[in-house]
Amino acid sequence: MPIPDVSIVLPCAGFGTRFGAPYAKELHCLAPGVTVLDRSLEAVVELAESGLNVRLVVVFRTHKLDTVAYLARYAGTFQIVFVYQDESFASGLDGAIRSALPMTQGPVALVLPDIVVTGTGSLLTAVRQLGRADWSVVAAEERDPDVLRQMGALTVAERDGVAKVEAAAEKPADPSGFNALWGMVAVAEEEAHRLPDVVRKEADSPLPGAVALMVERIVNYNTTAG
Repeated sequence: MPIPDVSIVLPCAGFGTRFGAPYAKELHCLAPGVTVLDRSLEAVVELAESGLNVRLVVVFRTHKLDTVAYLARYAGTFQIVFVYQDESFASGLDGAIRSALPMTQGPVALVLPDIVVTGTGSLLTAVRQLGRADWSVVAAEERDPDVLRQMGALTVAERDGVAKVEAAAEKPADPSGFNALWGMVAVAEEEAHRLPDVVRKEADSPLPGAVALMVERIVNYNTTAG
């Protein structure tokens, strides 16, 4: 198996209790033959089409075998590695990331299967930024406090023509002062061990100082209404 140029962590082990459907939320249909998962992976497909060898590390539990089967359509596009979520880690998203990290090589990007980013080239640009910074994020402006409370909230400011993260918090109880949210995170290989801290509410986020690639819109498909 070729050594990957970039690894993608795709956590698909969650139970989606808020989604309220009898199927995994990432398999929700947005158009004929197109699911939320297809839309979330568009940026990863762009990485592969740019000539990079991409390893997709999918974290799952046994109730997500339909998602495992669905991903077969991408077998010719990426190297796909499936990893059971290690229950000795935390049961949430940070535990899923920890389960995936041993299977990653090179720069690592976190892509969530229920997050859809509007804007082409964003993840590819974020990965390329890692030559000049350890962290980069794909982000969108957001001022709605209710949305910020449910997402990875950021304070983004432009300095010398470059947008950077000044503060970050996972699902903050007090969203005042935040003006954006992230949809994807990319990190240099030597800092990838800190990736679980991006999604831990009690952790000090490693994102301050990250380069922010701003896109038009980021949608979290938490419910069947989108």
